[in-house]
Amino acid sequence: MIDRGNTDNKEKKSLLERFLLILGFLFFMLYFVLGMGIIFWEKFYPNKEFPLDMEMKYRIAFGLLLIVYAFYRATRFYTKAKNS
Repeated sequence: MIDRGNTDNKEKKSLLERFLLILGFLFFMLYFVLGMGIIFWEKFYPNKEFPLDMEMKYRIAFGLLLIVYAFYRATRFYTKAKNS
């Protein structure tokens, strides 16, 4: 007999749900990396100036806002996926 574990009781995710899961993860990574890149631009590219004319305190605030938004989206997405 083949051991299927607990897969009989679990519903399998549809192709659309899998795609949205991957898309949600990619957007989390996009916002997170963008926020980190804005904050640490000089460390990544020491010879290049930041493309936008912003003071460092505003860049840190904008980067942190993007990082917080990334985690907000991730938690919302996780709770929505867990409930459905």
